[in-house]
Amino acid sequence: MGDQFGITVARWTVAAVMVTSTIVGSASATPFFFSTGNVDGRMAAASRPDAGGKLEIEAADDFTTIANQTQITSATFTGLLTGAAPTIGEVAVEIYRVFPKDSVNPPSGNVPTRVNSPSDVAFDSRESGGGGLTFTPGIVASSFTAANSVLNGINKIPNQTTGGEGPVTGQKVQFNVLFSTPITLPADHYFFVPQVELGSGDFLWLSSVRPIVSPGTPFAPDLQSWIRNADLDPDWLRIGTDIVGGTTFNAAFTLDGDLSPVPEPATLLLFGTTMTGLGFLARRRRRRQN
Repeated sequence: MGDQFGITVARWTVAAVMVTSTIVGSASATPFFFSTGNVDGRMAAASRPDAGGKLEIEAADDFTTIANQTQITSATFTGLLTGAAPTIGEVAVEIYRVFPKDSVNPPSGNVPTRVNSPSDVAFDSRESGGGGLTFTPGIVASSFTAANSVLNGINKIPNQTTGGEGPVTGQKVQFNVLFSTPITLPADHYFFVPQVELGSGDFLWLSSVRPIVSPGTPFAPDLQSWIRNADLDPDWLRIGTDIVGGTTFNAAFTLDGDLSPVPEPATLLLFGTTMTGLGFLARRRRRRQN
């Protein structure tokens, strides 16, 4: 009798799991899309990997994944390629959480503040050349000038406020990035960091409107853009407030993906009914044994 009861319970459990999995699997995923909106031409901030003897620079701007775990499958970002004949090497994307997550706290004290900055270390990353990222660059304009820039003037306090390094001109390029291995992000607040290696010249990420307006995706709190180089690491500076002074910036990027599916009410009801049935069988068995 005990063996027969165990077989019955096993069959009910397998059936419940199979039906629930089928319904959940067939549920269509909810698309995720985020955009900071159009380029405004106010700022161009360098962002490049440590390659070719150049110091690494990371520029960052924020987004949220609302209330669901999200899989990011593609992204775009827009910037300037400087130099006479820029050739593109490695492209990388990093995702940071907001300080003090993934960070040493209290911080070093080398910057005015770490409140609302990116964390010390990346939460996840992808890179070209077999690192889960492929990219296609598209020239938007053969010549475009940003009103101000940050490349070399990334300094510890008290020398952080340089006013920026003035106008910069280059090819305006949009990078279309695909993640062969999606970036899975639990619901949280994050920073997006793209980096582009050039054989000559530099990649500078262009700013977008702040606050975000249509066709962008407004959200709150919308944090301003930050930047650091290898000498400042693990700290970050606010591009607008700390370096330029008296202003703030967003950066031009979009994200595409899917929200992780949540079991529909009917699925949960079916599973609950099945479990209730298993409980009923167990109670009947105990009564018979008594």
